[in-house]
Amino acid sequence: MSQRQLETLQQLGGEGIEPRSLFGYPVLAATMGQIVDLAERAIEKRVRFMTGQISAAMVVRMQRDGELRRSVEGSDVFIADGQGVVLASKLFGRPLPERIAGIDLMHKLMELADRRRFRVYLFGAEEKVVTRVVERFKADYPGAVIAGHRNGYYKPEEEPGIAAAIRDAKADILFVAITTPKKENFLARYAELMQVPVLHGVGGSFDVVAGKVKRAPLWVQKISMEWVYRIIQEPKRMFRRGAVSNTLFVGLVAWELAAELLKPE
Repeated sequence: MSQRQLETLQQLGGEGIEPRSLFGYPVLAATMGQIVDLAERAIEKRVRFMTGQISAAMVVRMQRDGELRRSVEGSDVFIADGQGVVLASKLFGRPLPERIAGIDLMHKLMELADRRRFRVYLFGAEEKVVTRVVERFKADYPGAVIAGHRNGYYKPEEEPGIAAAIRDAKADILFVAITTPKKENFLARYAELMQVPVLHGVGGSFDVVAGKVKRAPLWVQKISMEWVYRIIQEPKRMFRRGAVSNTLFVGLVAWELAAELLKPE
């Protein structure tokens, strides 16, 4: 665990939440409730709380993309956003209590914003999608304040202006619904400028909220086959990410298990 991550936990009263070393990352052995509690304290104390989400696809991608890896390593906490990572943690003898899916954490943070009237900024997806998400969130979480929103289509030179607009909105929570590695690199570059306590990348979650795509049933999620469900809905976009990434992830798990077995006593 880096000094920054250690200090974040200490500042937020999370010293009792232990990290588990998985694929070189200190993934917190935390429940959803504990992560939401940490986020609430981060907002109250104005402490940066940027989530680094570790999934099978992300682990594989970071092996080959140095900039992405550095961006994710700058996160304040690492959470297991993938059932494959939870299963791997048990195989390695370093079990995590549960999966904390990015979309589920987004909804829990919206419940928190609803209770505490926190300010939320929505950034990403197509204009019609993010507009629909604003409508849904206002209806479902009337206590939350939507501080602003913007679609995720822009030119690189527009990034500083976007970050400044988010800063000026004085949000407590920022959801970034852009594809990897664009969202991770954006957050790493502009987290300090934006001055938002809770920064959470949510990938394609806005598409689900807006009804553009459907999320896999719970039983499919529990058997780690959610990626198959996504491939059926979006075969061209999701095949490489799902099938190829998961195959490579199995290889990484086997490699790490072999390294554990061959480690000197």
